[in-house]
Amino acid sequence: MKVLVAVKRVLDYNVKPRVKPDGSGVDLAGVKLSMNPFDEIAVEEAVRLKEKGIATEVVAVSCGVTPCQETLRTAMAMGADRAILVECAEELQPLAVAKLLKALVDTEKPSLVILGKQAIDDDCNQTGQMLAALAGLPQATFASKVDVVDGKATVTREVDGGLEILQLDMPAVITTDLRLNEPRYVTLPNIMKAKKKPLQTLKPSDLGVDVTPRIRTLKVEEPPRRGAGVKLADVAALVDKLKNEAKVI
Repeated sequence: MKVLVAVKRVLDYNVKPRVKPDGSGVDLAGVKLSMNPFDEIAVEEAVRLKEKGIATEVVAVSCGVTPCQETLRTAMAMGADRAILVECAEELQPLAVAKLLKALVDTEKPSLVILGKQAIDDDCNQTGQMLAALAGLPQATFASKVDVVDGKATVTREVDGGLEILQLDMPAVITTDLRLNEPRYVTLPNIMKAKKKPLQTLKPSDLGVDVTPRIRTLKVEEPPRRGAGVKLADVAALVDKLKNEAKVI
């Protein structure tokens, strides 16, 4: 069984984002970029399926600029067998990525596609769902537990009311939540081994996909600064401010 895992290169979660002076987007110059944390969980789950003898091959995929190869090397250091980079200098929106992944699904024919539920840069939470719709595959989002037995995937997912358990016929698409697992630490020997693993580079045109952006960002602004707090004499003063100033009661 082959597992396809999509990974994205994003601003590292430890770095505070800075807005460009012209307000056109987030300034990525000279800052650390790394694998999206939800995608790390997806890679870890795929590798664990291989270690259990359920999966036979794990293929990591990324779409974006040339430095995304570093992210794919990290995925291979975690345990992926090979990688595919769909190289593109244009801004890739969720629909374009979903179409690229759908073309790769048609080519690679994996039994399972695992993605992070969302990327921490745009927080769209769309790509997995769009891929499932385009490919006509069953899907389970926000997975907190995945079991694969006899060609079926049983997924426990987190919903507002608690937990929901779904059983999917494979091939299928799964998006991962934070509580699915804890990604392993990448060791130096595995980083060195990853350099020898195959990494294929494609262009969107090779897959017959038009990645022209359909949404235009008008302006990006930093959130307003939080005002200083005040000390109040008693509960009555607090209630008065909540009612008349904040208007929350």
